[in-house]
Amino acid sequence: MKNYPLWKSILVFLVVSLGIIFTIPSLIYQEDPKNWFLKNKINLGLDLQGGSYLLLEVDSNILIDEELENISDSLRQIARNEKISVTNIQINLDKIIFRFRDNASLEKIRNELLKNYRDIKIVISNNLLTVHINEKFKKSIQESAIKQSLEIVRKRIDESGTKEPLIQRSGKNRILLQLPGVKDPERIKDLLGKTAKLTFHMVDDEDTISLKVNRAPFGKIIVSDYLDKEIKYLVEKKSRVGGENLVDAKTSFDPTDGHAVSFRFDTTGAQKFGKATSDNVGKRFAVILDDVVITAPVIRSAITGGSGVISGNFTSQEAADLAVLLRAGALPAPLNIIEERSVGPGLGSDSISAGKIASIIGMTLVCIFMILIYGIFGLLANIALIVNLFIIVSLLGAIGATLTLPGIAGIVLTIGMAVDANVLIFERIKEELTKNSKTIIAIKDGFAKAISTILDANITTLIAALLLFVFGSGPIKGFSITLSLGVIASMFTAMMLTNFLIHLWFSFSKKKKIHL
Repeated sequence: MKNYPLWKSILVFLVVSLGIIFTIPSLIYQEDPKNWFLKNKINLGLDLQGGSYLLLEVDSNILIDEELENISDSLRQIARNEKISVTNIQINLDKIIFRFRDNASLEKIRNELLKNYRDIKIVISNNLLTVHINEKFKKSIQESAIKQSLEIVRKRIDESGTKEPLIQRSGKNRILLQLPGVKDPERIKDLLGKTAKLTFHMVDDEDTISLKVNRAPFGKIIVSDYLDKEIKYLVEKKSRVGGENLVDAKTSFDPTDGHAVSFRFDTTGAQKFGKATSDNVGKRFAVILDDVVITAPVIRSAITGGSGVISGNFTSQEAADLAVLLRAGALPAPLNIIEERSVGPGLGSDSISAGKIASIIGMTLVCIFMILIYGIFGLLANIALIVNLFIIVSLLGAIGATLTLPGIAGIVLTIGMAVDANVLIFERIKEELTKNSKTIIAIKDGFAKAISTILDANITTLIAALLLFVFGSGPIKGFSITLSLGVIASMFTAMMLTNFLIHLWFSFSKKKKIHL
C-alpha cells in the first residue's frame, strides 16, 4: 500500500493484535494467581456475579463521649498537680461542669487545659469551671472518624481476600460497601462489627473488695472475661501499651493453648511493653480487646523482644480473623449496619445474558444498516466495529476495571456511536468524489476533512464521560468507564483502522472508481 504510511500500518497492526490477545483472559475467565496474563481480565461487579451490599454508619457519638471523658481526665490530672480538689463532675451532652472547693488557681487550670484542647470554650464562674465543645470540635472528630474508618475497612476487606470490592464514603458518616462474589457475608459482617481496639493493662488482684461491690475506684475499671462474662477483672484504666503500636500479627499454634495470635510491636511499643513487663514481674497483664479480657497471664519474666502471643481458646477461623483485625488496626468508633442486601448469582447471570442479547441485536442491526447503505465500505466499517469491541474489552481487562450492568449499557451505546464517525467519513468521501476524478485523492481528502468533526464530537462526549467518572459513584462510574474507553477506541478504529482497511481493499481490488 504505497499510498498509506508504513508507520500507520505498523501502529494499526500492533493495536489490533494486542486488542485481540488481551481479550483472551476475559473470554476464558480462568483463575490463576501465578499467571500474570490471565489476571488481565474484566472483573464482574456485584450486579453481574452476585454478592453482598452493605451500608455502614460510623457511630461518632461514642467518640464525642470518649473525648469528653478524656477532657475530664486531663482536667483532673491538672487539678491534682495543682493540689486542688474536684468535688463534683457533671457531663451533659456538649459540656462538662467541674465543681471545686474554691476558685483558687482556676485560671491556671483553664490555661493548661487550653494548651491541649484549642477548639473548646472554658467559662469560670465562682468555684465552677464549665467546658463547652462547639460544632467545629464535633465536626472535626466526626470527619477524622469517617476517614480513618474508611481506610481500616478497606484494609480489613483486602486482608480477608475479597476481590474488587467497592468501598466509598456515602454522605457525612456512612460507608458504602459492595462485595462481588462474597458467599459468606456473615464473616465479613463479623470482621467489620468489631472495633478491634486492643490494649494491655495491669491487673489489680489485691483489691478484691471493689470487685465484690462491682465498683471501680478512681483510675481503675472493671472488665469482663471474653469467654465467661461472670468472671471480672479489676485493671488499670490507663493502658501500658496499645494496638496502635502493633506492626504485625499472624496466626500461630501452641501445643498447650491451641490456636493463638502472635504479634510484634514497633520500637516505641517494644519499649513500653518491655518496661511494663520488667517492672511487674509476678503480676498479671490483661490483654483487652473491645472492652473484654481475652487473656490475663502472669508475667514470668521481662519481655524485651517486642513480641508476644495472645491465646484464648480460639478456633482456627477466630485466630485468623483476630490477626486480620489487629493488622488492619482498630476502628475509631463502632460501625452499625444500616442496610444490607444480597444479590444472587442467578440474577447476575440473567443480567449478563440480557446484556449479550442486547449487544448482539444492536451490532447485527448496525452491521446490516451499514452494508445496505455503504456496500463494501459498510462491510469494512463493520470489521472495524468488531475490532472496536475487542479493544474495549482488552482495555477493561488491562486496567482491571469492574464491569457492571450500567457498564454493559455503555458498551451497547458505544456500538451505536462507533459507526457514527464512519458515516461522517463516508459522506465526506461522497462529496469529494463529485469534485475529484481520482478516487484515492477523494478517499484521502474525505478522511482529512472529517477528522476535525470526529474529534469535536468525540472529545465533548469524552469530557462528559470523565466528569461522570469524577463526580459520579457506583453504577454511574461503571457506565462512564466503558463509555470513555469506547469513545477512545471508536476514534482509533474510525480514523486509523477504517482508513487502513479501505486503502488495503483499494490496493487489492485494483478498481479505478468506487460507488458509495
